[in-house]
Amino acid sequence: MLDDIAAQRQKLAERLARIDAEQVKLAEQLAELEAAERVLSRLSPTKAATPRRGRRTGTAKAAATEAEAPPARHRSAGRGRRRAATKQTVPLGEATLRAVGALGSDVSAEQIRSYLGKQFGMQVRANHLGRALHRHRVGGRLSEHEGSWSMAQTEG
Repeated sequence: MLDDIAAQRQKLAERLARIDAEQVKLAEQLAELEAAERVLSRLSPTKAATPRRGRRTGTAKAAATEAEAPPARHRSAGRGRRRAATKQTVPLGEATLRAVGALGSDVSAEQIRSYLGKQFGMQVRANHLGRALHRHRVGGRLSEHEGSWSMAQTEG
């Protein structure tokens, strides 16, 4: 009985090792394909950006060709891939004010960056956030004291 269990354990360990090796191999192939896709997307010109040269064909034929042409890039949702850049629904300045208002007084710029990432899905560079905060400070909407930001006190 113990020998049967040991034999089964050995078979499972060997099978697991084969699966792990295949996973590593597939991950390497995927990385190579992604790199090739990035290179090709940089090298392939877009139709609108490059004007045609030479003799032109009829407009009906050109329109039919463009209508049948597949999109230049296909993105698949894969593991470890960056998300495609989406248009921001809220401008950075407005999102910054909302973040400071939601987080309360005396929040650091790093806390604001984290909030923007979580709530708005915005990956903001530190210098861009700093510039937005500075514009609000100059405009009188935010106040800064020793690296902490808060909503400016309104008089009246």
